[in-house]
Amino acid sequence: MTMSYYTLGNSGLRVSRLALGTMTFGTEWGWGADRDTARAMFDAYVEAGGNFFDTADLYTGGTAETWLGEFVAERGLRDKAVIATKFTMNSNAGNPNAGGNGRKNIMRAVDASLKRLGTDYIDLYLMHIWDRLTPAEEVLRTLDDLVRVGKIRHIGLSDVPAWYAGRAQAIAELRGYEPISALQLEYSLAERAIEHEFVPFGTRHGAGIMVWSPLASGLLSGKYRPVRAGNAGRLDGFRNTTHPGFQKFSEHNWAVVAELEKVAAELGRGMAQVALNWVATQPGVATVILGATRLSQLQDNLAALDFSIPPALRQRLDKVSGTPAPFPHSYFGPEIQVRVAGGVVTGDKPSGYALQVVVEGEAVAISSN
Repeated sequence: MTMSYYTLGNSGLRVSRLALGTMTFGTEWGWGADRDTARAMFDAYVEAGGNFFDTADLYTGGTAETWLGEFVAERGLRDKAVIATKFTMNSNAGNPNAGGNGRKNIMRAVDASLKRLGTDYIDLYLMHIWDRLTPAEEVLRTLDDLVRVGKIRHIGLSDVPAWYAGRAQAIAELRGYEPISALQLEYSLAERAIEHEFVPFGTRHGAGIMVWSPLASGLLSGKYRPVRAGNAGRLDGFRNTTHPGFQKFSEHNWAVVAELEKVAAELGRGMAQVALNWVATQPGVATVILGATRLSQLQDNLAALDFSIPPALRQRLDKVSGTPAPFPHSYFGPEIQVRVAGGVVTGDKPSGYALQVVVEGEAVAISSN
């Protein structure tokens, strides 16, 4: 495939449309990839042109960050690599300040991540999850301080309420802090809730969406079936879990899987490739994080943008995966809004008002030879 790069949110940071997730780097959690497999996936991703790596201090007890740092250093890629990592989670039982989003923990966490990654700066530093306690003002001021001293370059938020993201961005704008360039959120044909709040926020206020779990923990790969329980993959082990991120088996999602299988067959593509293509080309999406435990999985995923989904097939996927708009979003469709506009066609800007900026073509020669 030919990898393309686009700026992340309103920043000037160029990232590949497919990112390599490293939550599978290490087997400490009972699943994942050993070191040789992780290195092979890293190499395959780099050779395909990828430059964006996602990790976190939580992942496999620090192994993911450590291996990623070593792989980047071994190939001399630090200037080329865009490394994103996250803070919030606590790995020190009994110490409440070893987790959360307070200034004390952020300062501790960033230094620990820098050490494991073997680097003196992080390209994108994200809050992993809202802790329900720390004021956004404290988080934004701390992250801005880290940008000013050069330990991090850009900032982002993961798994937060939309109102919190909006408040945080407003604080950054009003106080002159480093703005939020990225929102890392779950999004897939099986989980489309972010379309109501986060996509409009991100596109209007400069935060590109980094998609996690684009295959719904493997559900959209096609290896799970409603009438067949067993050991098809990691998700089988979570059939009775209370973890909200792994509760994927539902009548709605089985209908999505069935239609996805039909569309993929018509396209002559794998189900995973079609699911990844769909999410990568949705509004507001900056990059899609690929998570794999085998090299063959990653290689298959890397071909997900080598084709286009025809409009008719895309409409079928949209229809089967859609859910009713929750209040108050049910009032924002044309059924109500045409009364606001007096029954005439009204919009923000005419089609083609703002042209997309895409840099491509042959470079001009600068020598006379």
